Amino acid sequence: MITVNVHNAKTNLSRLLSQVEKNGESVSICRNGKPVADLVPHRASKRNIKPHPVMGKIKINYDPTEPLAPEELGSLKDYVA
Repeated sequence: MITVNVHNAKTNLSRLLSQVEKNGESVSICRNGKPVADLVPHRASKRNIKPHPVMGKIKINYDPTEPLAPEELGSLKDYVA
């Protein structure tokens, strides 16, 4: 792992990115000798999200975020403290 200060990282960002890209080496960016951030190679997500065969067929024919109508709200008053 390469360690650089903030000024050096700002001045040589393109070079540091090139090193990370080429060698896969991480860079630790420090302020006053204390690590602040790490510049690391990007890892592609390996998640293959597939819809559930049954849940993917469910269709909602209304907007679940719309406010309740007064008659719907009246039936909920028993449940609200």
